[in-house]
Amino acid sequence: MAGESHVLKYTVYRWSSYSSNYVPENIYHDRPQEQSSRWSSDSNNSPQYLVLKLERPAIVETVTFGKYEKTHVCNLKKFKVYGGPTDDHMIELLESGLKNDHVPETFYPLNEIDDNHFPVRYLKIVPLQAWGPSFNFSIWYIEIRGTDDAAAVKPCLNWYNMYREREAIRLCLKYFRQHHYKEAYDALQRKTNISLEHPILTKLHKILVMQGDFDMCEKMITCASKDGLFHHYISQQDYKPKWTPIEPISKGNNTTFDHRPGMRGGHQMCIDPLTETMYLYGGWDGNQDLADLWAYHVPSQSWTCLSKDTEEEGGPSARSCHKICLDYERKQIFSLGRYLDSTLRSVENLKSDFYMYDITSGKWTLITEDTSAMGGPKLVFDHQMAMDIDEQTIYVFGGRVLTSSGEGERSHEPTFSGLFSYHVPTNTWRKLQEDCSEVRSRIGHSMLFHPKKRLLYIFAGQRSKEYLNDFFTYDVDSHRVEVITDGTRKDSSQIPAAGFTQRATIDPGLNEIHVLSGLSKDKDKRDNVKNSFWVYDIDKNRWSCIYKNENTGQQYWNKMQHVEPVPRFAHQLVYDHHRKVHYLFGGNPGKDSLPKMRLDDFWALKLSRPSQEHLLRRCIYLIRKYKFQEIAYDDPVKAVTYLQTELADMVDHTDPEETKQFQLLASTLFKDQSEDEEMTETDVEVSKHFHSRTRLFDLLVNYFPENMTQPKGNLIDLITLK
Repeated sequence: MAGESHVLKYTVYRWSSYSSNYVPENIYHDRPQEQSSRWSSDSNNSPQYLVLKLERPAIVETVTFGKYEKTHVCNLKKFKVYGGPTDDHMIELLESGLKNDHVPETFYPLNEIDDNHFPVRYLKIVPLQAWGPSFNFSIWYIEIRGTDDAAAVKPCLNWYNMYREREAIRLCLKYFRQHHYKEAYDALQRKTNISLEHPILTKLHKILVMQGDFDMCEKMITCASKDGLFHHYISQQDYKPKWTPIEPISKGNNTTFDHRPGMRGGHQMCIDPLTETMYLYGGWDGNQDLADLWAYHVPSQSWTCLSKDTEEEGGPSARSCHKICLDYERKQIFSLGRYLDSTLRSVENLKSDFYMYDITSGKWTLITEDTSAMGGPKLVFDHQMAMDIDEQTIYVFGGRVLTSSGEGERSHEPTFSGLFSYHVPTNTWRKLQEDCSEVRSRIGHSMLFHPKKRLLYIFAGQRSKEYLNDFFTYDVDSHRVEVITDGTRKDSSQIPAAGFTQRATIDPGLNEIHVLSGLSKDKDKRDNVKNSFWVYDIDKNRWSCIYKNENTGQQYWNKMQHVEPVPRFAHQLVYDHHRKVHYLFGGNPGKDSLPKMRLDDFWALKLSRPSQEHLLRRCIYLIRKYKFQEIAYDDPVKAVTYLQTELADMVDHTDPEETKQFQLLASTLFKDQSEDEEMTETDVEVSKHFHSRTRLFDLLVNYFPENMTQPKGNLIDLITLK
């Protein structure tokens, strides 16, 4: 984009409020030390807004909010920003909130449509909530950066005007066609040469609506499905979770109950998607730490004990609250960290040993007795590890540093570890970040590595008595930190609740992060161990809760023990990103009456959206349903046969709603045709089935990509009542 970014000049066009307000003379200057240097309302009633008028149209790149030198109850906890070419034609550019501190914050509003920049002349800032629930709204200072250089703005303005005109014409074309104003439709299209939709859909409209050829319509929809045109629609649908218990397999009269891992929590798991093999190591069984290593082969549904005691075979000692990560290309498992009871924290025991297990040879290698001596982390527990397989680099972040009893007596404040990297080929550690305000260390958090974006995703966790709900990325190449959510947002219905025992996985291909909840921040209340599963869409920056079960009664879970897993924490979750299946093992159910109880149940979780086959069946069902209604209008006897054969074959009888609709279709046969709505003069000129076919066409179009379809809006909706 031509033109350099600079501070844009503007005037206060309007401040709308129910009451009087004070607008200082020095509104263009950032004076955080002056209490009165702000825009302010006398109430917190909505709607209120501040409108800024730029000197000329500009492409706005950033909006920065200045603040008072101290925290203030009138700071905007939530707000929206709108923008547009005129003050009565604006779209939402930004929705966010400010931290209640003194640090200025910069935001990046929407400034593109269809990958093209669009200029704005007016900006409307709408306060939604102040930090003080009963206080007015204050805006201390605003700085808008962007470019208003004519060489950069004029081409964008021309494109935007053409875009608006094109969309207006397409809305007209849609309206004309839906109401069968054929002459007007043809004339407007010839004059403008603007297409309403993709040629495939134009052909579908002709075959279905104009010709009433339902059979050819089915063939076209089938071809569209085979060509993958429904993939985008499927990707936008919510997941449906399905839990499946993985039971011990039977061999004759015996089962393999004894030949599988026992009850535990605080263990570690990883998965090799290439061989479909999971590895489980260590944990706490309620009485002691464990040192066993197991492998589970998914295709054969069998566990293999690789080692009953890894320490006896040159590997790490029994442990829990450690971490492992897997390089599945080189078949190497790395293990770091552990928890030690305070009575065992002697100087000798506090060395941070670091091991590698070679899967092919079945041998352990001690890489170092103490990573801190090599520039790595000290002995930590409840940290996180993630591996960049391409670069053979392991990242370790957070965890609480274990100190000897003497050190603990001198300081009551826990120490948290920073962010480190370990390069496997050169056997070298590097400290990337200290525990600091930008990258706050913690325990019980989640950290995931995205190999394509080269980012670490870090969120949640606990820091002393503070339960964190922030979410940020760390670029492993540029070392840049980007905050996604600062943790001030408290609406647990839209994001996972703050907690420290969540389990998370990542699917780089789908650009998704998955989170299974555990113990919430109110850890002293055991009924806060609840099941919920969240999916974060990286591209859309949006969380979706796809599964939640807040039942706490023992009677309920006894009944559901073979349907879904009981809520827990200290469990482990791994994800096969090839087959798109999660695996859950063990954990602590949080029973006060049985504090030593641990679980050994094993579950598979499959997240599924409507399949291509399901969607195609649904489309054919709709086509045949409308065809039946037309046949019933002309020949009820023929319609009965069609209902019992062609249409019945396409009904999903497992879907109660669809089954009910199918059963009600028979009533169409007895409908008095004289009850139909009176026909207008236009209707007389067209097929008596034109409008029903148009409704069917609009239903089918919803399954196609938006860039192929007619506009979503309707021209008539733009007409307002006066």
